[in-house]
Amino acid sequence: MTAPLIDPFQRAISYLRVSVTDRCDFRCVYCMSENMTFLPKKELLTLEELDRMCTTFIDMGVEKLRITGGEPLVRKGIMTFFDGMTRHLDSGALKELTLTTNGSQMERFADDLYEAGVRRVNISLDTLDEKKFADITRWGRLPQVIKGIDAAQRAGLRVKINTVALKGFNEDELFTLTDWCAERDMDLTFIEVMPMGDIGNEDRLDQYWKLSDLRTDLRERFTLTDLPDRTGGPARYVRIEETGQKIGFITPLTHNFCESCNRVRLTCTGELYMCLGQEDMADLRAPLRNNPASDAPLMEAIRSAITRKPKGHDFDYSRQSVDGRVSRHMSHTGG
Repeated sequence: MTAPLIDPFQRAISYLRVSVTDRCDFRCVYCMSENMTFLPKKELLTLEELDRMCTTFIDMGVEKLRITGGEPLVRKGIMTFFDGMTRHLDSGALKELTLTTNGSQMERFADDLYEAGVRRVNISLDTLDEKKFADITRWGRLPQVIKGIDAAQRAGLRVKINTVALKGFNEDELFTLTDWCAERDMDLTFIEVMPMGDIGNEDRLDQYWKLSDLRTDLRERFTLTDLPDRTGGPARYVRIEETGQKIGFITPLTHNFCESCNRVRLTCTGELYMCLGQEDMADLRAPLRNNPASDAPLMEAIRSAITRKPKGHDFDYSRQSVDGRVSRHMSHTGG
């Protein structure tokens, strides 16, 4: 039962991304509609169930745990979960516990997260213009996020900024964002917008800014050196020689990054998605709740799910239509 998790393409699964809530205090236009209907709370895994679920994955070889949402830090009592995971860091079974957040609650939680063993956080930030920030997040306030970034750095957390590349929105801030991150000693990753969930009146095809074009624009000003860094994640990295900072590119549309995929995603309701861009999933909540005294049925369900992990996903904008889209929102699966 403790043999490593190996998928059909001989990729070892050592990275679990866990959405602890579908709720968020922002309503980013590329992520969700303004009037979202959230899941009934009884469907969500309790914090105790999340602990047991993650512990089972760690027992089966998962070494990296990324906590996501929604906005994970709006989950009531969430530090109880982080504090519980500290024991796996202390034992050495878990190599890294990290977090993706919109930064809105970081001022409150940065010190506690560091105390729990978190050393790196990814903070989503698409613009440094206060009005544009309010427009794209609908409910967000930029100064609150900047204070969160300040608090994270004071606490000793290494901050990476994630920026969704959006045509007609932040193209004119490419160098502003890059320079700002360099000044604060933060790495920066650009992400192509993904076709996930109904977002109301927004058109993702209009939003799509191809990262190969973005990279060409960067080369006009900077010297870029390709880096061999591979984390098993989707990003490909370059170093800007003039600043020394690392820039990542996540390109699910123009480049299928699946060949080294070592991760699966657990939703806040206990659904395991073996691929972000596919609809196939496994229900882990039932074996968890139906067998309180034994983890064996849960482990069997996990192993069965990994045997169905596909080779890759099918996102495609090349035919001027959003092909390969999936129906669930990113906030449900986890960012």
